[in-house]
Amino acid sequence: MQGLFREIKVIIDCHTHINCPGCQFSAEDHLAVAEPVDACIVLACPAESNRQSNELVGKYVARLLKKMVGFAVVNPVKDDISKKYWSGIKDDGFKGAVLYCAGEAFHPAHSRALQFYEVAGELKLPLFFHNAPPYTAGAVLEFARPSLLDEIAQKFKGLKIIIGSMGQPFVGQTLCMLAKHENVYGDLTINPQKVWEVYNTVLAAHEADVLGKLFFGSGLPFSKPQSCIETLLGFNKLLADTNLPTVPREKIREIIERDSLNILGIEH
Repeated sequence: MQGLFREIKVIIDCHTHINCPGCQFSAEDHLAVAEPVDACIVLACPAESNRQSNELVGKYVARLLKKMVGFAVVNPVKDDISKKYWSGIKDDGFKGAVLYCAGEAFHPAHSRALQFYEVAGELKLPLFFHNAPPYTAGAVLEFARPSLLDEIAQKFKGLKIIIGSMGQPFVGQTLCMLAKHENVYGDLTINPQKVWEVYNTVLAAHEADVLGKLFFGSGLPFSKPQSCIETLLGFNKLLADTNLPTVPREKIREIIERDSLNILGIEH
């Protein structure tokens, strides 16, 4: 596997965490497991105080500016969405924002959310919509639908939007969004325990001609980047003795090597 990593030009993991609810995973653990990648987006998680969650991620990222890129968590319905506050967040080193619409039970097109997107667009902060499973009993599954982002992508064309975990369980809607909107991208977070799911998602993106809109993600700490890359590059081998369609290996490598930070307009 070490030889494989020498072959790959650059690896950016667009989906990692250090402060997930219920996770016993320290910043030091995160840094150690992220060693094989060149850069990580670190997504703050929702908490009783989103400000405290952002402070935790901000302190970690500030120590490792060459490798870590912080996205601050926001619930537009209850948090400060003023331009003054978010200018301060950007000055603190955050490069984007992450929203948990399903988990925090707010519609992505809520009136206050729309006000926040206006601010994010002015500050050139890309948005990561983290609405995939697992869900708590209080989550609103309807608010996880990627199609609800359609009017947002249409109205805020200059705003870069990432649909986390390919919008699971609504992958088909995500593929439509990627094909329709130039400013929308998909986070291909890999679960090495679900190889068949990975295969079907990548094949569907290939057949929809949107592989070029996918960013590599591990979902760290739930999966390790190295295992995810092995899974992504290796699933075609499982099909060697079958008549099932495959995805060209070079196309898969392009996902792993894609400079998602540059595409999102993030200087790093």
